[in-house]
Amino acid sequence: MKTLPELIFNLSKEGKVGYSYSAGEFSDDLIAIDSEKIREDTADFPQLSEVEIVRHFTNLSHLNHSVDSGFYPLGSCTMKYNPKINEKIAGFEEFSTHPYSPHHLVQGNLEIIETLEEWLIKLTGMAAFTLAPAAGAHGEFVGMQVIRKYLSSKGDHRKIVLIPDSAHGTNPASAHFAGYGIKEIPSNEEGIIDGGTLKEHLNEDVAALIMTNPNTLGIFEKNIGEIADLLHKNGSLLYMDGANMNAFLGIVKPGDLGVDVIHLNLHKTFSTPHGGGGPGAGPVGVSEPLKEFLPVPIVVKDGGQYKVRYFDEKGIGRVKNFYGNFLVLVRALVYLMALGKENVRKVAEDAVLNANYIRQGLRNDLDLPYQSKILHEVVFSDKNLNVKTLDIAKRLLDFGMHPFTVYFPLIVHGAMMIEPTETESKETLDAFIAVMKRILEEAAETPEVLENAPHYTPVSRLDEVFAARQLHVKWEKGGNN
Repeated sequence: MKTLPELIFNLSKEGKVGYSYSAGEFSDDLIAIDSEKIREDTADFPQLSEVEIVRHFTNLSHLNHSVDSGFYPLGSCTMKYNPKINEKIAGFEEFSTHPYSPHHLVQGNLEIIETLEEWLIKLTGMAAFTLAPAAGAHGEFVGMQVIRKYLSSKGDHRKIVLIPDSAHGTNPASAHFAGYGIKEIPSNEEGIIDGGTLKEHLNEDVAALIMTNPNTLGIFEKNIGEIADLLHKNGSLLYMDGANMNAFLGIVKPGDLGVDVIHLNLHKTFSTPHGGGGPGAGPVGVSEPLKEFLPVPIVVKDGGQYKVRYFDEKGIGRVKNFYGNFLVLVRALVYLMALGKENVRKVAEDAVLNANYIRQGLRNDLDLPYQSKILHEVVFSDKNLNVKTLDIAKRLLDFGMHPFTVYFPLIVHGAMMIEPTETESKETLDAFIAVMKRILEEAAETPEVLENAPHYTPVSRLDEVFAARQLHVKWEKGGNN
């Protein structure tokens, strides 16, 4: 069992220092220390030796659960293992160039940007891409701005965006920030949108439908072709949230399905460690009529040289400093190059296989609210259990596994959204299924074990309501915090 390290302030002892040199010892040009500028006022900072500081923060890092230390089946967030070679290459000194570097000195970097754009176009069937957006939600916002600018250019000032009840939570927020009102569309008994329901909501005020596909139930929206046709006949556009692209990468091209705008999460499908608030990248692809409304900067090749266009009269302008998160783009390209054309499809095949393996392994133990075929993730519910979804999630921590996504999507009561991703082995999945079965046995026989879980983590179950209302994390000298 991991234990919480002592507070660093409690380890402090007056007189301890984390360095052992004096300014006068250094006289060369590489190191120059001005003793007058060494801060004497430590502002009550803890005083420790270097080894104590290193051990303290190393021990803190060991408390974190990560995809490098254990299974991480967090549904819809695609917390998959990412090859370390991608990290190594992204760390090459040659890529640590200043974004204001003259273009003739960073031709290789600009070639990476243009090459990745071309490959994403081939993978999605879209007409053009921008790599500027900093994350998936940012990409959604950019995509909605492109739609708004396109419609406005035709004198068409629509007000409403339709969003299914199975969509990602950021979808309505992105549409709202782009200036649209939101109207929700209910899913049918199969967990998808049908054309009849869509028709009831279409009118001259509808600018677009945002569709997460596969949706948050892990189900592919098989009516997408019909839906695209209905939208286009109404003068509306189809925006596809492509965060779950790993479910059909190399198998289906959204552009072939009538999608007008799509964003991709490079930090999910295309290999950048996910989570912690960044860095990320959410490239946006558009169909031919919307190309001219993409944001700047735009990398172009002119006479054998790569250049950057910073102004475009018709586009939505700049949405991010410089060219986006460049090193995330490097990782994505390295990942695709490592896979090669022949293995891109295997990403989707393995993602779908793994999710269905878990579904099959637990379908007799948990309620499956939707019987439709799934792709990359499976959603169970806590129906007919003696405990709640949260209790099962907390108990998983005792077995060294990160919990699945809880209580989402909202259309499933007590939802357990499980996504194993394409990088996990059969042995890992078997271990997860076995742990889940044991936990469910406990739920039936000794539910109090789950209700009081976790038992073996450094911190036991918190009163989250109390913590949210009376959060106090400030250390005070002489106090007990």
